[in-house]
Amino acid sequence: MKVNKNFDNLVSNYLFAEVAKRTSDFIEKNPDKKVIKLGIGDVTLPLAPVVVDAMKEGADELGKKETFKGYPDYEGYEFVRQAVSDYYKSFGVTVGADEILITDGAKSDSGNIGDIFSEDNVVLVTDPVYPVYVDSNIMAGRKIIYADSNERNGFAAMPDDSVKADIIYLCSPNNPTGSAYTYDQLKAWVDYANKNDSVIIYDAAYEAFITEDNCPRSIFAVEGARTCAIELCSLSKTAGFTGTRCGYTVIPKELERDGHNIYKLWYRREATKFNGVSWPVQRGAAAVFSEEGQRQIKENIAYYQENARIISSAMDELGIYYTGGKNSPYIWLKCPNGMGSWEFFDFLLEKANVVGTPGEGFGENGAGYFRLTSFGDRDNTIEAVERIKKVLCNR
Repeated sequence: MKVNKNFDNLVSNYLFAEVAKRTSDFIEKNPDKKVIKLGIGDVTLPLAPVVVDAMKEGADELGKKETFKGYPDYEGYEFVRQAVSDYYKSFGVTVGADEILITDGAKSDSGNIGDIFSEDNVVLVTDPVYPVYVDSNIMAGRKIIYADSNERNGFAAMPDDSVKADIIYLCSPNNPTGSAYTYDQLKAWVDYANKNDSVIIYDAAYEAFITEDNCPRSIFAVEGARTCAIELCSLSKTAGFTGTRCGYTVIPKELERDGHNIYKLWYRREATKFNGVSWPVQRGAAAVFSEEGQRQIKENIAYYQENARIISSAMDELGIYYTGGKNSPYIWLKCPNGMGSWEFFDFLLEKANVVGTPGEGFGENGAGYFRLTSFGDRDNTIEAVERIKKVLCNR
């Protein structure tokens, strides 16, 4: 018996595991300190009442013979897929219900989508990068190349015609940098992909945070995307489903590569390895896209957006360069006084008792940068910001 030796090529410590370890060690040594966590991007507000009610009804339905549900459809129930399709229409994008597959989230799909592609493909990711895009492809033994996101391009890497890639991972609004691609920038990527017969894996998990009209909420708002893109989205940050798990993947029926229909390949993969999302969760997901559901979750999103504004305002006051905060729940800041990412992490933890995420963990271009999240409690966010301002002003 042999193991997958590609695992030997992974970074030994997963970024967030190291953050958790350093934080827990500090708390153990300083039990009297109140530590505020603005690091890992987990939500803090509860599910919307309309979603909870729908889930309860779904659970009750499983307790009655006449309404009991067993295995769901592999692609998700039609009423949920239609609700997602109608949601796309609400911001001017046409996606058929038969092009949508209900899944357990964008993280899973971004890691699993590689199952349908050969290990010989060259994968391009932007740097800094969400670790799953890299690690899942390292596990598969694929070659990975990087497109630089940096201060010069506003942390929004653009295609290079001299570079050939088969699979391209894009995330907009971006995790970790908070930057969001404009229509013209995405059009450049779409044109590149169609020209090179590439496929874009587009992570739109934070689309609901976009406020600027020139930043599309879906790659399918861009002409030509239907022949080169797969879109992944999640209800984790849109509607607080981090512990409930539900999302969706969109694959246009006309997307084909290497003589194969991509939708059919992914459906075949799902039918083999995935039994679908549970009935109560799909009932809750459909409620997200109802008129009342949209009203309620937008209140939660507005709460997090205000947290982002509070953090961004503090960066402005301190004169610190950052991206994000406007179209994103993340604020990606340049570490002050020339500090390194982990150096700044330890400084904030020890001096301000605030936890963030070192940019270095997201790639080489993350060195010297730091991510803060707006998903915290409002009072804690305000207190954390005041602590940060105090320790930096007194440094």
